[in-house]
Amino acid sequence: MSEPDRIIRLKTVLARTGLSRSTIYRKIAEGTFPAQIQISVNGAGWRESDVNMWVENPAYWRPRREGDKIR
Repeated sequence: MSEPDRIIRLKTVLARTGLSRSTIYRKIAEGTFPAQIQISVNGAGWRESDVNMWVENPAYWRPRREGDKIR
């Protein structure tokens, strides 16, 4: 049985990727970095698995499509 996918916040994403905040949001707009998901009215985070996949291979990362399984 696999572990549930954790939600990580911006500070953790910055540390794992080495990117700046502005670069992350620019890449999200370009579709070359995972978009954050809404976790509360004023809070958002990233799926840890999405960020890990991007870190493993940033050049070939593609956004999830509806119905894609979480790895």
